[in-house]
Amino acid sequence: MFSIFKKEISTFFNSLIAYIVIGVFLLVTSLMLWMYPSSNVLDYGYAEMTTFFEFCPYIFLFLIPAVTMRMFSEEFRTGTLELLFTKPITLWGIISGKYFASLAIIVLALLPTVVYYFSIYALGNPKGNIDSAAVVGSYFGLVLLSASYAAIGIFTSAVSKNQVVAFILAAIVCYFFYDGIGQLSNLFSGSVQFYLNYLGLDFHYASLGKGMLDSRNVVFLISFSALFLIFTQMVLNKIRK
Repeated sequence: MFSIFKKEISTFFNSLIAYIVIGVFLLVTSLMLWMYPSSNVLDYGYAEMTTFFEFCPYIFLFLIPAVTMRMFSEEFRTGTLELLFTKPITLWGIISGKYFASLAIIVLALLPTVVYYFSIYALGNPKGNIDSAAVVGSYFGLVLLSASYAAIGIFTSAVSKNQVVAFILAAIVCYFFYDGIGQLSNLFSGSVQFYLNYLGLDFHYASLGKGMLDSRNVVFLISFSALFLIFTQMVLNKIRK
C-alpha cells in the first residue's frame, strides 16, 4: 500500500495539474475571504471563517474530482492495471494506497489556509476574538467531507476509462450526496424529511462545524467513505476476473 501511496503522490506533484489545482483553490478561497464584496471578512465585520467553510464543499466538488480522476482511469489508458494486479499487493492495498494519496494531497492543499485563521485571530477586536472550537470542528468536518468526496472520486475513476468522464461523474455524485439529497428532502415533511436530510453529507458536515464533535457524524462520514471504497473493490474484482 505504501509503495502505491508514494507513487501516486510523486506522480501528482510531477505534473503541472497539481500546482494548477492547488493554486486555483488557494486563489479562489483567498479572494472569497478577503476581496469579494459580499463575503470578505473585512467588510463583514465579524472575526469568523463561516464563509470559507460554507464555500469550500462546493469548491471541492471540482478540486477533488480533479485529483482522483486519473487514479484508475490512467491505469486503464496506459494498460498498467493488469500489471498492477500481478504485483505482490492485495486489491485493497491498491485501492487504499490511491485513496490515501488523494486524501493527503487534499490535506496538503488545505494546510496553507490555516494562515486565514491566524490572520483573523490577529485582526479580531479584541485580539483572538474568534470561535476556535468551531474552526477546529469545521476543519475536521472538512477533512472528513473530503474523505467522502475522495472515495466517490476513486469509485468513478474505477468505473470509467476516461478521465474527463470520471471527473464529471464524481462531481455530479458528490453534489447529489452533499446538496442534492437536502434539496430532495424539501419535497417531504416530518420524519421522511429528517431521514433524507440525515443521509446527506451536508447534515453531518454542518453539525461538526458547530464545534461539537458528535461521534455519530464522524461514524457516518467514515462509513460513507468506506462504502464507496467497497464499491470500488467490487468493480475492480470484476475487472480482474
